[in-house]
Amino acid sequence: MKKRIFTASLLAFLFGQNLKAQNVQTTDSSAYKKQKLKIEEVNLISSYYSQDGNNSAVTGGVGTEKLTDIATTFDIRVSKRDKNNNKHNFGLEVGIDSYTSASSDKIDPNTVTSASYQDVRVYPSANYSFENLEKKYILNGGVSFSAEFDYTSIGANAGFTKISKDNNREFSVKGMAFFDTWKVILPVELRNTPSDTEANQGDKKPRNSYNLGLMFSQVVNKNFQMAFLTDIGYQEGLLATKFNRVYFDDTPATVKSEKLPDTRFKIPVGVRGNYFLGDNIVLRAFYRYYWDDWGINSHTISLEPTLKLSAFSSLSMPYRFYTQSAADYFKPIYLHGLEEEFYTSDYDLSEFSSNMIGLGYRVTDADRGIFHIKHFNSLELRYGYYTRNNGLDSHIITLAMKFK
Repeated sequence: MKKRIFTASLLAFLFGQNLKAQNVQTTDSSAYKKQKLKIEEVNLISSYYSQDGNNSAVTGGVGTEKLTDIATTFDIRVSKRDKNNNKHNFGLEVGIDSYTSASSDKIDPNTVTSASYQDVRVYPSANYSFENLEKKYILNGGVSFSAEFDYTSIGANAGFTKISKDNNREFSVKGMAFFDTWKVILPVELRNTPSDTEANQGDKKPRNSYNLGLMFSQVVNKNFQMAFLTDIGYQEGLLATKFNRVYFDDTPATVKSEKLPDTRFKIPVGVRGNYFLGDNIVLRAFYRYYWDDWGINSHTISLEPTLKLSAFSSLSMPYRFYTQSAADYFKPIYLHGLEEEFYTSDYDLSEFSSNMIGLGYRVTDADRGIFHIKHFNSLELRYGYYTRNNGLDSHIITLAMKFK
């Protein structure tokens, strides 16, 4: 189970210069008032996440899943208009995750604090979009990079959005590709064993992911909005986590490294709705159905009522229920047969259900600024508690700040 949580600090500056248009008659249509680069918003998000459980895949589906994660993200968005009043948007995000994982340290139990126990992940990204305000369409693209001790990832994305003339409908399509390279790390007792021909200790293996996202949104009336979305995905390469152990049903139990198919096809479809109940209550709801060719089917239902406490503050109470079937290749410890081609005891691929409930508080003040700090536009604090029916529990606290 992966969670992304964020903390941040930043220093940003804006540069540009206005050039005054000359008050003379001219037939040159290229004469226009040059716009300076404008900062749209800066986001700082800080969170702390912790979890515990007793189904670690590293030790064959049993053992501690204790993990903590702190991450840092800085997001800045700037824009500029050209002579045709088209809008050019630029975005830069830099993130740093720092985590400790007791289960990962069991890759080699003889070490006290191995490299896998504590690690840092760095993930910068840059995005650009072109918005034609007259014809109401947006073109966007971006690149990303991510690295930690056992993998690096390079990503790219491109998209198109079309907005209706009355601004009540919107359709968007977005393609994404991620090209990962994994350094194979095997459980310590299997590093000199030639039985696993899929990968050897220290090998560099690819894992590529491709996604196609489609979204259609509609304003039904002044109180109700809906959106339909899907994000079709395909993966290829080394999809197994090779330091996860699997113990078989023979005596004494044979141990092998997790083995999974080298391709995976995913189809999720969802619907989202927002209903404004008067001036002070917003009801947000979401449902998603997911299917993949590994045998997993899942359902997600989330509700988030939001109460407006004043003109500047609101309180939200999100809840999410999730349930999934087991992958074809999952079995608990000691239940896999040696004749099986693929095998895993990772409980992320098991049958389970989960609940998450939280509480959020948000305050905004665009005129005076939060704490009377100019441009400090909004502050949000959220807490979430997550629990699975197999014993995994987690807590997350998130602080988000926006400057405009």
